[in-house]
Amino acid sequence: MGIFGFLRKKKPEDKVEEIIEQPQEQTEEPGVTPGPDTSQVEEEAVVQEEITTPEPEPTPDPEPIVQDAVEETPVIEEPKPQPKAEPKPTPATTEKAKEQKGLFRKFFGGLKKTASAIGTGIASIFVGTELDDDFYEELEALLLSSDMGVEATLEIVEDIRKHAKREGIRTTEELKYALCKSLTNLLYDYEIEYMVGDEPTALMIVGVNGVGKTTTIGKLSAQYRAAGKSVLVAAADTFRAAACEQLETWTKRAGVRIVTQGEGADPGAVVFDAVNSARAKRDDLLIIDTAGRLHNKAHLMEELKKIDRVVERNWPDVTYRKLLVVDATTGQNALSQVELFNAAVDLDGVILTKLDGTAKGGVVVAIKKKFNLPVVYCGVGEKIDDLIPFSAESFAKALVGLE
Repeated sequence: MGIFGFLRKKKPEDKVEEIIEQPQEQTEEPGVTPGPDTSQVEEEAVVQEEITTPEPEPTPDPEPIVQDAVEETPVIEEPKPQPKAEPKPTPATTEKAKEQKGLFRKFFGGLKKTASAIGTGIASIFVGTELDDDFYEELEALLLSSDMGVEATLEIVEDIRKHAKREGIRTTEELKYALCKSLTNLLYDYEIEYMVGDEPTALMIVGVNGVGKTTTIGKLSAQYRAAGKSVLVAAADTFRAAACEQLETWTKRAGVRIVTQGEGADPGAVVFDAVNSARAKRDDLLIIDTAGRLHNKAHLMEELKKIDRVVERNWPDVTYRKLLVVDATTGQNALSQVELFNAAVDLDGVILTKLDGTAKGGVVVAIKKKFNLPVVYCGVGEKIDDLIPFSAESFAKALVGLE
């Protein structure tokens, strides 16, 4: 039999042979005379009937009966809740996630000293599940030791109190998460991309001597050049010896143009030439270096205001930002520098350098709270890519030691 043999119809002769071969048992009841044997005749009749009876014709499908439509109350089935599908990561979101991880690693490495101090301190003061007044006093002292400032510290501690009352804090890890959330809410991200977008941008970099202005300008030039922006640097620090030569070294390394007139030249004239050159060449970014100055150098502060006026008068449609470079190791002294320079030129933000060399990283929070000025960049090392855009969440996690 073939593979489809079990589906084949039997032939009539097969049916006859099958029926004939089956023996018929005959039984006699006592006292009963058997009549004529009609079984064979009946069997033949059955066989003959099966042989001669044609297979029934397939009955055609009945004509559909059309009835007048009857209005019925529709039954609305409640849809079953479908499991929420996770959004598939797009190349943009994947790249953003990688960038955030990279920023966190940078912050975590740069804030090791501060994070170690805060993390160890939290473990030492959180010895039970009850948060009493003694605990909050110790938490205040711990945050103040990282130079967060009195205003920011009191606000954060009060936020922790509310969190503990509302949701409870039972472990050290929960305390760290609550502290991280409070810090993130206090700070905010400053989108550095808007500084160098489609429109030309000018950055004036100010600060006292020794905070790392020249290095910061070199790193910014290299990073924006690598991003495809055309960059011009104005060497307007003509007061300090060898300042122009150091800046020229950085610009050669970064592959960007520089305008310089040498030591002793008028800084305002240097900036005037740089503005005209940037406009003629259609540069994306002009970075202006300035001389380091202190609050007791009144003539240098006036010179800074003069540079500010040169940019605003000769390039009124440029996106113009003034950034103060501050050494994080100076701690609370950074606040006095922010105050003085902000009064002189109305700052737009702060670049915090040498964050990897101090346990006073909380000064970022103090600057934001007191002056409402964002920290736009953080220096966490000596490499060019160690100058990173500020991220509130990454900074807060690294500061409290959350991985």
